[in-house]
Amino acid sequence: MKKTGIGFAKRRVLLTGGAGFIGSHTAARLAMDGHAVRVLDILDPQIHGPDAAFPAVLPRGVETIRADINDSRALAAALDGVDAVGHFAALTGVGQSLYDIRSYANVNVTGTAALLEAIFRRGRPYPAFVLASSRAVYGEGAGRCRRHGVVAPGPRERSHLEAGDLLPRCPCGFRATPVPTRENHSLSPVSMYGWTKQAQEEICRQAARVFGLPVMVLRYFNVYGSKQSLINPYTGIVSGFYNRLRAKRPISLFEAGRPTRDFVHVSDVARANVFVLTRSVPMTGTYNIGSGEATSIRGLAETLASVMSVDAVIEDKGEFRSGDIFSGVADIRSAEKEWGYAPQVSLKKGLREFVAWAAGMSAVDHLDKAMEELRRRGLFVSGVKWKK
Repeated sequence: MKKTGIGFAKRRVLLTGGAGFIGSHTAARLAMDGHAVRVLDILDPQIHGPDAAFPAVLPRGVETIRADINDSRALAAALDGVDAVGHFAALTGVGQSLYDIRSYANVNVTGTAALLEAIFRRGRPYPAFVLASSRAVYGEGAGRCRRHGVVAPGPRERSHLEAGDLLPRCPCGFRATPVPTRENHSLSPVSMYGWTKQAQEEICRQAARVFGLPVMVLRYFNVYGSKQSLINPYTGIVSGFYNRLRAKRPISLFEAGRPTRDFVHVSDVARANVFVLTRSVPMTGTYNIGSGEATSIRGLAETLASVMSVDAVIEDKGEFRSGDIFSGVADIRSAEKEWGYAPQVSLKKGLREFVAWAAGMSAVDHLDKAMEELRRRGLFVSGVKWKK
């Protein structure tokens, strides 16, 4: 990130969900730069395991509070004396959100409201506030129609998917070829998880308008890297594929592996987080945080297998999952131009970092169980013949 006229400052930073994947990387970088860090995290067993304790990966000197994001008393204590808040606490994962709606709304939406209330009860001056949002708010994102140019395709129809037609469509009916999505693109989430992230954004922007809270919204694309949960089947396609390859089990690709994603390494995300959390003048606005490059799901599986030096068995069973999008790639020009964001880790280099870390960790492959749960609820379909 480039130097700007708004300067650096030593900060006292609260990270909600700071023991998690992105939060812990952010905490480590903040501490390394000399900032005081406090972490509030519930240590969800689905992510941290049944005997969860604050991870040893958090640097010495980081203060920890184990509490629910809806615990008003704990929030008041956690906010005492802080200059900036990074709000990472959330349930993540598209598939699970489709049926566990109340939990996602309670943690992601109600939890954000509880945090904002606690900030306003504390009174002025308000801390700088950075919300960890998601590319899921865009839904299908931007597409190019041969008749209308760049458009906002609606959600893909299930009937089209069952007929083997994967590409989203322009409202006129023509197929829309995916293109990178800019921050001013219309929001149209296709999963409950995406809806909760949009609701988080709207709550925070309303608070910014009414109370003058300085809010920065960062929309992360597909973040991967070390410390990503190896036991949660609903988050992290990289960890899911790694578990299959490590166990010498076949990888069955949804939609023939043709969908594309923007994979951004967690170190690039953490650098962006620290940059915006530690300005002497709080930054505001909404920015995509990604690599800016499209990688097919099949390409990801093949690259990961190459990095692991294993022979991958890749299957196409004609499967798709409700709530998935075809493509999600970031247009990162705004962050590049306005504050010098520049991803530094290539996909192959990032996967090497992940594999080197994961090799020393225990992992459990719960993917089949997760898929069976989705199938039981009518959200997972197989046996489709894909069109070219």
